[in-house]
Amino acid sequence: MSAANDTNNTTQNIMTTLEIKGDWNITKGKLKQKWAKLTDSDLQYAEGKQDELIGRIQKCTGETREAVEKAIKEFSSCDCK
Repeated sequence: MSAANDTNNTTQNIMTTLEIKGDWNITKGKLKQKWAKLTDSDLQYAEGKQDELIGRIQKCTGETREAVEKAIKEFSSCDCK
């Protein structure tokens, strides 16, 4: 049962570990520009802890999970150098 739920959650989740791990420092900076309330502590990323990261951002910003995931995906896939 748990494995099925994990697979389903992974499929529905917009964000992937690779997207987060990409250029996380750049993504962090863009998230801080979008939501100035966020701190480095709020944006601390630990591999496998995406849900905790999203939860911290949601708590600080009041945004929905979908909005947070969309912003992370948008900023992490941006090819801005």
